[in-house]
Amino acid sequence: MTAFETIDRVLLVDDQAIVGEAVRRMILSQGNCEYRSVQDGQQALAVACEFRPTVILQDIEMPTGNGLDLVTQYRNHEATRDVPVIMLTGKEEATVKADAFARGASDYLVKLPHPVELVARIRHHSHGYRMQLERNAAFEALRVSEAHMKAEIQRAAQYVQSLLDPPMHGDVSADWRFAPCESLGGDVFGYHWIDEDHLAAYVLDVSGHGVGPALMGVSAMNLIKSGSLEKEQACDPSRVLAALNVAFPMSRHDGMYFTVWYGVYNRRTRELAWSGGGHPPSYLVRGDKLITLESTTYMVGVTEEYIAPTERITIEAGDRLYLYSDGVFELHLKGGGIWGLENLEAFLRHHAGPGILDALVAETTRVMLEGKGLAPDATTGHNGAPVTWDDDFSVIEFRFK
Repeated sequence: MTAFETIDRVLLVDDQAIVGEAVRRMILSQGNCEYRSVQDGQQALAVACEFRPTVILQDIEMPTGNGLDLVTQYRNHEATRDVPVIMLTGKEEATVKADAFARGASDYLVKLPHPVELVARIRHHSHGYRMQLERNAAFEALRVSEAHMKAEIQRAAQYVQSLLDPPMHGDVSADWRFAPCESLGGDVFGYHWIDEDHLAAYVLDVSGHGVGPALMGVSAMNLIKSGSLEKEQACDPSRVLAALNVAFPMSRHDGMYFTVWYGVYNRRTRELAWSGGGHPPSYLVRGDKLITLESTTYMVGVTEEYIAPTERITIEAGDRLYLYSDGVFELHLKGGGIWGLENLEAFLRHHAGPGILDALVAETTRVMLEGKGLAPDATTGHNGAPVTWDDDFSVIEFRFK
């Protein structure tokens, strides 16, 4: 039987042939029904597995196989576990009824009932069973779809991670930490030398979660680092953001937009130029001082007219620059609210060693777990699923000699 058949399939298990004939006539006179009967209780389960009934009419007293024991067998077998069972008996007995329901019977009738009542109960229980089968089929299809989607998201996350730049060493060093959320956000970031003097550094965050935002982020990253921008354009943050705005309008990308922070460091002049489009500020840490490098305009892709002013600052030896996404600080606290930029700024001020990125991951993980009501060393949530970030976690550190 398939989940979407509308026919009633009735199996009668009764040792009396006269009862079987009477029930057959009652049922088949109504149409849209298939009927089968079994007189030997020892064959009942096998026939039920083969016939796939929508309802079983089960006699309680049989010479071969107690009817109540058969109910237990039905409930213990995968093929008949949920099939409605209507008990048939020659007399009303409260204790027998109670035992039948305790074993999993669905209904109880004194035989032989009026044809109208019997057919009504068969229709009622069969309809309920078919609805259950349809729900189960829908849930299974949803489970398969979710499993497929999770696999696609995992592959997309692996693809995004494969595109991220390796740690960099030299007079400017760079390192990062990245952890995608379960549904994969739209974070991408990177850095590369435009020429021997100019280093580009950027982070962007596409709105929404899933494969679509991730691929849009990759496309934006490719535009930045593929060489499609002329050198003079790539060295000018304002022009880079303008080019991104032209290439990724919301109207042609399913309403998606992104925030971005793009900077260019000139190691000859030690000047850092940057523009930010709606992205959280980057931080330049100089000793115990923290300098905020704010965004200079709004998100990319929202409007055709787009002006992104460029700001500049001179870099000193020992300075540290931090780029990040909102998944680093938008952590829900146990008592309400979020961890926020103030806590992130305080953390960066008071941590200067080479292990700062790992320390930041450890601290934000602690905050995240506490906010979810989990133990500090928890790896699974209250539902048993692995603990994941609510949004992509991206942070990049640059150190200048």
